[in-house]
Amino acid sequence: MRSTAIPREIMVLMNHIYELNKGVRQMVLFTCNKKYGKQTVERLESQGIPYILQPAGQQNLNIYFGRRECVDAIRLIVTRPLNQLTPEEDFILGAMLGYDICAQCERYCRRKGQCNGKCDGSCQCINKN
Repeated sequence: MRSTAIPREIMVLMNHIYELNKGVRQMVLFTCNKKYGKQTVERLESQGIPYILQPAGQQNLNIYFGRRECVDAIRLIVTRPLNQLTPEEDFILGAMLGYDICAQCERYCRRKGQCNGKCDGSCQCINKN
């Protein structure tokens, strides 16, 4: 008897799609090995889920998917590799993906050179008027 184990990446993808369909998420960034790209695209297309593909290094692929209005905004914001986004673009992307907003604020402040660690209210980024 041959085992038909589902690859871990595809299991993660299926969970993301489940959460999207249940309204838990509006937007997803799924990173996988390029060998799963075709299978991922087929699954998204079969369910009518809008998506954008972006190479992520030699072996990986970033796949943004979710509600149409979110994907349309991502198409305008993410026009280059993630490590080349401005602090503002990075912040918007993180917020759209549902990342912890306080963590996004801290990350933004660090990237702007205004904060060197946890923002606890004593750093410039909080007290600056």
